[in-house]
Amino acid sequence: MDKEGLLQVYRMLYQHFGPRNWWPGETSFEVVVGAILTQSVAWRNVEKAIANLKGQGLLDPLALLAAPDEQIEEAVRPTRYYRMKTKKLKAFCRHLVEEYDGDLAKMFAKPWPKLREELLGVWGLGPETVDSILLYAGEKPTFVVDAYTKRIWARLGVHPEDIDYEELRAYFMDRLPEDVALYNEFHALIDGVGNRYCKAKNPKCGDCPLAAICCFPTGGEGEPGVEK
Repeated sequence: MDKEGLLQVYRMLYQHFGPRNWWPGETSFEVVVGAILTQSVAWRNVEKAIANLKGQGLLDPLALLAAPDEQIEEAVRPTRYYRMKTKKLKAFCRHLVEEYDGDLAKMFAKPWPKLREELLGVWGLGPETVDSILLYAGEKPTFVVDAYTKRIWARLGVHPEDIDYEELRAYFMDRLPEDVALYNEFHALIDGVGNRYCKAKNPKCGDCPLAAICCFPTGGEGEPGVEK
């Protein structure tokens, strides 16, 4: 699928969903926290956790670092793996405080490719989380891919579903214009169709806005073809 093919997919999804207004958050730090907490859980659970943190005055890197682990764990319990996510939040906050005096603006002033490499070295932060932080909190032109992206592009017949994260990310970035707003909206639209229609089991193929160009058998039986 070339640039025009990708943009066609974008237009089909945008026509179906309209603007998705991602990423919700009152501050850049709240967006960062959401990016860390949202892994492996529905966004509504993240909203509950953020509300808990906000209610306790913990949506601040210094406050999070100073708070007992048990307090944070209880606040983020709705997001599953709450002990591990507490450690990830503290690891990011420790890095932010030690390297940038707790100032996100100072951190995001660093050339983003170097910052991406740096953040990938912070304990617990994988590429999807780091790219979400850079794109949505820092407004940097890096494309976020996730399990939905892999599944949808496999079913469209473009890539195998087990494609490497960096390879799939490069596929999008090599073909799309470097545009933060486009990357933001495209990823949000992909997650919309993945969440509502292109499910791992019992996909709703008949209602999917990409049905006209998809090679996945209707009803979700069989294997999608992969373009060589």
